[in-house]
Amino acid sequence: MNRYPEGPLIICGRDSVNLAQRVADCLKIQLGHAEIRKFSDDETFVRINDNVRGRDIFIVQSTHKPANENLMELLLLLDAARRASADRITAVIPYFGYARQDRKAQGRVALSAKLVANLVTTAGANRVLTIDLHSSQIQGFFDIPLDHLYAGSILLEHARTLDLSKAVVVSPDVGNVKLGRDYATRLGLHLVIIDKRRPEPNRSEVMAIIGAEEVVGRNVLIFDDLIDTAGTICNAAQALRERGARDVYALATHGVLSGPALDRLQEAPIKQIAITNTILQDRERLPEKIKILDVAPLLATAIDRIHKDSSVSALFQNAKP
Repeated sequence: MNRYPEGPLIICGRDSVNLAQRVADCLKIQLGHAEIRKFSDDETFVRINDNVRGRDIFIVQSTHKPANENLMELLLLLDAARRASADRITAVIPYFGYARQDRKAQGRVALSAKLVANLVTTAGANRVLTIDLHSSQIQGFFDIPLDHLYAGSILLEHARTLDLSKAVVVSPDVGNVKLGRDYATRLGLHLVIIDKRRPEPNRSEVMAIIGAEEVVGRNVLIFDDLIDTAGTICNAAQALRERGARDVYALATHGVLSGPALDRLQEAPIKQIAITNTILQDRERLPEKIKILDVAPLLATAIDRIHKDSSVSALFQNAKP
């Protein structure tokens, strides 16, 4: 018997309103309402306008740019729900910001991903639901249950609409080989690997293409978990075209698209870029070649399973490439 007869209540931050509404529509429930505004000194005010006492609450907010502002909204929403006596609070973070700061690659740097995990827990979350963490080890940074969903099935479904008669899958870097191999296996295609180096943050250089002979005259599908400044994707596309590739397609879960990303993608020899709606996009600014795929049904199914205390692990198997 469901211990929450009123059903789940979904509340969201300001930058995830569209996605949260889509999730609520999939679940055929009303989206909850929270008042979020700023004082003149730039401090954030949050008030949940629904009765949450004893209820099962899902707070949806991606922590993308402006990362600190969106993160603060998430923390305040969690705190407000906790102080209003919600019975269970799930932080639904479609895109988990700070995920790339998950290790001490040099001395005297902050382990920001762990700190954010601590903040989410302290603010009041009882569990976390997220999609395609940049580093899987972040799951261990949380001392509360974390359900890690994969958008692989969504990207694969779109990939199968493309011309795969003569195609290969490309891993944009050596660290992404396992993911690339999974996609290639699912699609029945060969895998090509790009060896790159990163001389500084947000800048990459292609050093070599392992299996370059496989791309000649073929369509190329580049899979990645995110596109930030787009340097990696664009450099890879250029190198692949120079080695005889036909059409280049890029598919990624998170469209961070910061800095020069939109200009780079517009000019790059990429026929189409597919990203999901884990991050809010201004469609008027996007190049026509960018296509947005919907993760709302995936999130809605996971939320429904969590709410009913049923297994979420089945979704991992279905959605992981």
